[in-house]
Amino acid sequence: MAKYLVIVESPAKVKTIKKFLGANYEVMASNGHVRDLPKSTMGIDVEHDYEPKYITIRGKGDILAALRKEVKKAEKIYLATDPDREGEAISWHLIHALKLQDKKVYRITFNEITKNAVKESLKNARDIHMDLVDAQQARRALDRMVGYQISPLLWAKVKRGLSAGRVQSVALRIIADREDEINAFIPEEYWTLDVELKVDGEKKPILAKYYGDKSGKIAINNKEEMQALLKKIENAEYKVKEIKRGERVKKAPLPFTTSTLQQEASKVLNFSTQKTMRLAQQLYEGVDIKGEGTVGLITYLRTDSTRVSDEAAQRAADYITKTYGEQYAVEVVNTKKTEQKIQDAHEAIRPTDIGRTPIEIKEQLPRDLFRLYQLIWKRFTASRMAAAQYATTSVKIEAKGQIFTLAASKMTFDGFMSVYIQEDDKEENNALTNELSKDSKLTFVSAMDKQHFTQPPAHYTEASLVRALEELGIGRPSTYAPTITTILARRYIVKENKNLYVTEIGEVVNNMMKEAFPTIVDVNFTANMEALLDAVEAGDIKWKTVISNFYPDLEEAVKVAEKELEQVSIADEVSEEICENCGRNMVIKYGPHGKFLACPGFPDCRSTKPYFEKIGVPCPKCGSDVIARKSKKGRRYFGCMNNPDCDFMVWQKPSAEKCPKCSNALLEKGNRLVCADEQCGYSKMIEKQ
Repeated sequence: MAKYLVIVESPAKVKTIKKFLGANYEVMASNGHVRDLPKSTMGIDVEHDYEPKYITIRGKGDILAALRKEVKKAEKIYLATDPDREGEAISWHLIHALKLQDKKVYRITFNEITKNAVKESLKNARDIHMDLVDAQQARRALDRMVGYQISPLLWAKVKRGLSAGRVQSVALRIIADREDEINAFIPEEYWTLDVELKVDGEKKPILAKYYGDKSGKIAINNKEEMQALLKKIENAEYKVKEIKRGERVKKAPLPFTTSTLQQEASKVLNFSTQKTMRLAQQLYEGVDIKGEGTVGLITYLRTDSTRVSDEAAQRAADYITKTYGEQYAVEVVNTKKTEQKIQDAHEAIRPTDIGRTPIEIKEQLPRDLFRLYQLIWKRFTASRMAAAQYATTSVKIEAKGQIFTLAASKMTFDGFMSVYIQEDDKEENNALTNELSKDSKLTFVSAMDKQHFTQPPAHYTEASLVRALEELGIGRPSTYAPTITTILARRYIVKENKNLYVTEIGEVVNNMMKEAFPTIVDVNFTANMEALLDAVEAGDIKWKTVISNFYPDLEEAVKVAEKELEQVSIADEVSEEICENCGRNMVIKYGPHGKFLACPGFPDCRSTKPYFEKIGVPCPKCGSDVIARKSKKGRRYFGCMNNPDCDFMVWQKPSAEKCPKCSNALLEKGNRLVCADEQCGYSKMIEKQ
């Protein structure tokens, strides 16, 4: 009969861990959290020192009953939930839910589900780390306060089903601010000049780019400046003025953290953050491998550490030396064992065994699982390899006092790039095929002048939003995916071709949050709150101090908003459309997909119609009304009411004015009117009414 009970979070781990521990151990799963704050109320007693009111989660009764039965039989109980704040909190909740205060209870953590790691964790069993638990309690309490205080306001002012969140509202603001930047962006014209030159005795010509003159770099801003420059170098003699040859190294990338894995999986594999985390969880918990049974293929997936254990580093060095050669391996420097803080217990995301190559297990993994494992394996292997080396050549060419430049590089040693090449590395090899010297005779072949326009900042993608949240210190590795998933599910934003766009309902919520709760959606305030949670984890601040400082200001802001937002409440706007059933003027309502027309006589009359929001501008193509529309995914655009007979469509709001240069539509961008045809380049300030 089993003497010891091990409780894990996920049922997927049970079989694997039981296999490692043998007959003396019973392994059971809690299926995640067993206690939480109630759904019906905020669950934080603000009158009594902000004490949280935890209750058993509905549906967990049977699981807890089965666990209690095993607890009675066990001599020792090991709580083996995930090695992070949330996992620590789940273990603490299990102690209370199972009444384990008087039992022999130990907390164990492992960074990978392998026999060595699990057995080692039993030797290093410890007590619950209450600072970690308190940091999680503080996060939960703050999120609950924001959600339960502000969401009812949004229901009252906009529509039911909306929500506000401490992190999600900031993420929405970041995306909305970028949209405003893009919409206000005015393209600026610039030109580039390349000259094609033939090197005496060589077949292939070279291409040199215009740089400036002896005094420095010169920008070419318009056609007139370009024509003046071309005239200046007409019939010029081109001479090699300077050649510099050198070497450059490209260092191996760091192994993956949660954030960098999400970004790279999005760019390379086109996975959403949610999909990446779901697949990584499967790789961590274990996959059936022929001849081995269920095996955890990667280390713990929620981490912001790039540290690698000495043992894993040594195994990687041995594998690389054997497979690729000694020159590819980097020297392993053993780190001195110090008193580690709990938060540095994590490692980077890496394969549990570098010798288990992707190709060996390809047939045993579903396609997407294989692709993610291969990405993690390659990145980790590359991170333990030598830098790539390049020979570089930089050339300056002079023509009538004007300087043209030529830069090239050639890989001399591939290093880590023999295993792993990122998107940015693909254009690195652009070596000169010609042997150039100061005596080389150059003959002019042709000049290529090209007009360009500056581009607005790129729309956020899931990958770039994760990077922005991480750089700004907002949220933690475990929060990025659920935050993005929530604002997509609420239809505050939509995803089109990887890009994230704010919807109309997202604009309404964001503007309301900025007006009524500027602190909540302030990037610096939210980042500072994360720093305070880290301080709670480090034991420097009491968790109730953090929330007792936060709540009164929130409560006051909600009271003010309840009064002031009533004055800007979105009332039903009466339209000119007449209800065909009862003859009343129809009103404009908000639905999950934006505005629609409904009869004010509801529920007696249930008549509805699509809403066409006329903007008072005639279509530049057919003269009919231009209306504000929405794409299938909820993104706002402007099109002709006669669609599909007329195909006029733009993303920015058009003006009633036409471009005086080319008669095209003028679009509103910030405080300017800009021609819809970028090649035209006409723009003017919007006159204030």
